Amino acid sequence: MIKALEGILQCNSEAVLIIAAKVALKLVRDLPSSMLQSHVLHLIQPFSSLLSSHQVKVASRCANGLNHILPYLSLKKDGVIWEILKETNAVIHVINNIQKFSRGMESIKYFQRMASLLRRILWQWPPSRYRVWNDAELLRVLEVIRVNPDSSVKVAVLQLYSALALCGNGAERLLENGENLLKMVVQCMDSTQPPSVRIEAFKLARLLAMSGQRCSKMMRLCCEPIVQAIICGLRGCSLSDRQIAKDQISLLVEAGHLALITRWAGEHHIYFWKLGIDRVLSTLLLSKSHKAQPPQHSLSLKELRAITDEGPAFIWDIIGGLVTHCGEDFNPEMNGSDVFIGILIGCACLTFVDSVHQSSQIYQDAANNISGRSASRAVLMMIYSPCKYIASQARSKLSEALKPEGKRYLKSLMDYLCYVSSRDEFGRPDERTFFSIVGLTCYSGLPQYRKYVLQSEGIKMLLAFIKQCLKNDFHLGRLSFASNSQNMFSSWTCCQTCAEDWDGGGILVLFGLWGLAELIHNSGPMRNHPDLFCGQMEYTEAQFINKLQEICSDTSIPGLRWYAAYLLSYFGVYGFPSRLGKRIGNAFGEKENADMQLILKNGESLSIHGVVLMVQCPSLLQTVELPLDKGSSDGSPVRQYTELTKKFKKEVHLSSHVHHLPLVKLLEFVYLGYLQAGEDLLKSLKSFAKHCKLQPLLQMLHRNRPKWGMAFPGLDLALALNSDGHTFSDVALEAEATEVMQWTCKFCPVLVPHMHVHKVILWSSCDYFRAMFRSGMQESRSPFIKVPVSWEALVKLVDWLYSDKLPTLVTGCLWDNMDERKKLQELQPYLELCWLADYWLLDNIQEHCSRVINSCLDSSGNLSLEVLQIAARLSLWKLAETAVNRLGPSYSRLRLTGEIEKLDKDLADMVRVASVRHSQDSTKCKLEE
Repeated sequence: MIKALEGILQCNSEAVLIIAAKVALKLVRDLPSSMLQSHVLHLIQPFSSLLSSHQVKVASRCANGLNHILPYLSLKKDGVIWEILKETNAVIHVINNIQKFSRGMESIKYFQRMASLLRRILWQWPPSRYRVWNDAELLRVLEVIRVNPDSSVKVAVLQLYSALALCGNGAERLLENGENLLKMVVQCMDSTQPPSVRIEAFKLARLLAMSGQRCSKMMRLCCEPIVQAIICGLRGCSLSDRQIAKDQISLLVEAGHLALITRWAGEHHIYFWKLGIDRVLSTLLLSKSHKAQPPQHSLSLKELRAITDEGPAFIWDIIGGLVTHCGEDFNPEMNGSDVFIGILIGCACLTFVDSVHQSSQIYQDAANNISGRSASRAVLMMIYSPCKYIASQARSKLSEALKPEGKRYLKSLMDYLCYVSSRDEFGRPDERTFFSIVGLTCYSGLPQYRKYVLQSEGIKMLLAFIKQCLKNDFHLGRLSFASNSQNMFSSWTCCQTCAEDWDGGGILVLFGLWGLAELIHNSGPMRNHPDLFCGQMEYTEAQFINKLQEICSDTSIPGLRWYAAYLLSYFGVYGFPSRLGKRIGNAFGEKENADMQLILKNGESLSIHGVVLMVQCPSLLQTVELPLDKGSSDGSPVRQYTELTKKFKKEVHLSSHVHHLPLVKLLEFVYLGYLQAGEDLLKSLKSFAKHCKLQPLLQMLHRNRPKWGMAFPGLDLALALNSDGHTFSDVALEAEATEVMQWTCKFCPVLVPHMHVHKVILWSSCDYFRAMFRSGMQESRSPFIKVPVSWEALVKLVDWLYSDKLPTLVTGCLWDNMDERKKLQELQPYLELCWLADYWLLDNIQEHCSRVINSCLDSSGNLSLEVLQIAARLSLWKLAETAVNRLGPSYSRLRLTGEIEKLDKDLADMVRVASVRHSQDSTKCKLEE
């Protein structure tokens, strides 16, 4: 019957199609899903094709049929069905049908069916999203439709927007018109709207705010109204009707999920406290008999345990974010909120202690303890909150909650961490590992237990644990320890290019470093104890310091970098090590290219480089305006700068309060990003850093605990590329494609521009430039240094020289929807730099560029063929080998289409060999299965 319907649905008679579509729709509604599964492909093709039908009934019934079929699909058929939807232009036809509704041509039910189908496609097949969010006309149409007063239309539009926001690029596109969109979302969150509309509005807002950057943009546009809507949505379920109560619970959950924006710092925290978030959250924890009349006085832990429920896990995630970003002088007693804050702190401590106890039980399934994981993290944030009141209350209540079993629990945690750290095979850390490291870090903040941890060699145990984590490179990210509410959409999203969270994926290492820092900070005489690393034969103090410096330099997770730097301060290293600092540090003390003198009162002087000082410590730089001698210049900017530096050697005279050794140490920080000093120099260095307004260094010198969410202040000299640095510019780089690169650089501009740079940056970054300057090649020939690459590659090279970073390619759907020519144009500078790095021995650039290029190679042929040819021409054989392996599975197709003929014989043979190897490996895998 289904096969017969498949044939009938392909006929040209509109009358027959109307009846056939009706029968097919009834069939898919009535057939059991198990039977439908095996025949579904026979109906998807005709249903999808008929979405373009001019007959409203046919298109509507086919959309309805697809809405019934798609939810029952097996994941194995996803690829096949997406190909059908692409071939029949289903997305384009649905968009056209939605536009008909905006012109008043069709009914609300018609629109609902089309919108529902489009939303389902967008959720299930991410490649469909670009075509929709990139359709300016459709977005304009949705803006028109969303003012429709019908609640079902509002729900459909909000759901469509949410599906588009699953794509990071789509969310950015929606926020381009952010103010109008957010006003609409806030209106839909209002209590006057039906629950279904409010729920979808909260979901959309949560998807738009999935990254800190997008959340910040939303808060700038519409902060207080969004927070007001969240508070209103969190005010519990008080209605008795079952259906309404169910909607209210869903509404509460969605509002709670959106409230997780507290994890990011910003102005919204002020409004959360102002609008009574503490009272709302504490009310959610109270049992039903106490919700109507919350307590008016502080409660003991015993009383709290009697009158509170477990509550949703998102409560702890919300309060954890609030206390993390709370001001130091925040005092709830001033506005009468101390009772509610006390309830939250007390309940969190009770939940945490229960969870620690449960995690120590052999047969306890800790994996299901979602609330316990969130509460544990919240307690950690409370104990170390910058707010003195909250930190004091948390320590007091946790100490009380731990009685009388606190020391037994602590011993259990430490024993388990010792066991984990001693295993040869680290394995996958489990929930008990998480509770143990979080618990130990919390215990380290309680004076009465800290002494026991220190006496039980807790520092050595943490060193062993951190070493194991780093050795096995194991990450336990947010999904593993927080409530699922923060990651519900993570498996459905695409193109989310936001920066790593502060804790990122290295949460175990972060908490280990945190706990270790607290113990060392409070160890008194043990701080410099010679036995600290005794017995750590494979992990000496020097190795540990080196590993901390590597974390600061090589990881992208801000929290890990901050705590590594914080720990280094206890070993006499103050500041923020980085790869760029290591390079620029080569110029420290080098007089040849120095263009400034710092002169002390006693006549001693230090030669420095003005551009480094200008960016890193401008308060030491006294700017002197000198007129240019126009008569001696030919008008060339480079010549003007050169003559200026020849005529003028800057001198800065320092006061008698500045002494030689502290100044040398400060300059060490200026060049390297960190300094090494003994305790005897700290007082003068603190004074010096304060005078020079070097706040990050001052924080390290005072050994202040890092504040959660702070950006890591790594060295970046890119500011010197702006006009402020022109006085120190003494050389220029000029793009000049060689014969090899002219063949490669198909997109190289006709004009060859140049870029003003600073000799000290070039000298410290590359042996090639050092040899050039030492031999006098540059001075004797030209003020320009010719670099054998295109302008685009030169710009990226200069970015790396000044910041140790290379601009990244566009990713996700933006890249996938580029044509091959544009893709090659984007990759070309990276290919050039890869070759140049090989020639100039710039290993870091070559590694980065190779990684970027490899990530873009496809197996379909076209781009990989082009890259293979260019790589071979430039003798980049590792890159060529990667391209060959990508092309191997497509060799037969490339040979049939004649595309393999683009390659010379040797390269074609390499692809053929890769094809044979791929075939043999596939056969071997099948036999093993």
